[in-house]
Amino acid sequence: MSLYQTLRLSAECTAVLWKIEEEEPALRPMLTLTAPEQFELHEITHPAQRVEWLACRAALATLTEPLGPYPGLFKDSFGKPHLIGMDAHVSISHTQGWAAAVLHHSRPVGIDIEPFREQFTRVVPRVLSEGEIAHADGDPARLAVYWCAKEALYKLYGKRNLTFREHLHIEPFPDAPDRLTGHVRLPDDVRELHIHCFRTGPGLMAIAF
Repeated sequence: MSLYQTLRLSAECTAVLWKIEEEEPALRPMLTLTAPEQFELHEITHPAQRVEWLACRAALATLTEPLGPYPGLFKDSFGKPHLIGMDAHVSISHTQGWAAAVLHHSRPVGIDIEPFREQFTRVVPRVLSEGEIAHADGDPARLAVYWCAKEALYKLYGKRNLTFREHLHIEPFPDAPDRLTGHVRLPDDVRELHIHCFRTGPGLMAIAF
């Protein structure tokens, strides 16, 4: 078992970070997959992606354990994951060598994990607003925080017709922040959300709720 870190963000919200050290044969017995999940896994052909898929659900199973056995996930029409037969809200994320999951008992939640990489500097024009670009000032660490935080917001919202630049906004933050304030701004939906930011695991983890 490769549970790397457990983060209790509130009485209702807990996240886990999983360092993937197992191969698929070790992960499969940890889970009882539903028929749709078995089909989804069958459609994944790349071995590393199959392991990441399984590790995300193994991480989630550690969070659902106090509520009962892992019941399986289904995805709605927007691709947002939901637990079968449980009211709790969940989100999952993975990157090479790592998986993460978060569970909130009463509110939508989003999680993202990211390594530090050059991609953040290349996607600035389509991800950040003018004000955010000015605040980031080309600093790779700040750009990474913006990217990871906006991914978490996107997963929380869980619907289409949403762009990082126009509809998701992060208020200016100090270097190496642990708390951020984010906004979803759409004509028919305006929300202010809290984002927890951690330097851990592959690089950064952001959790929005």
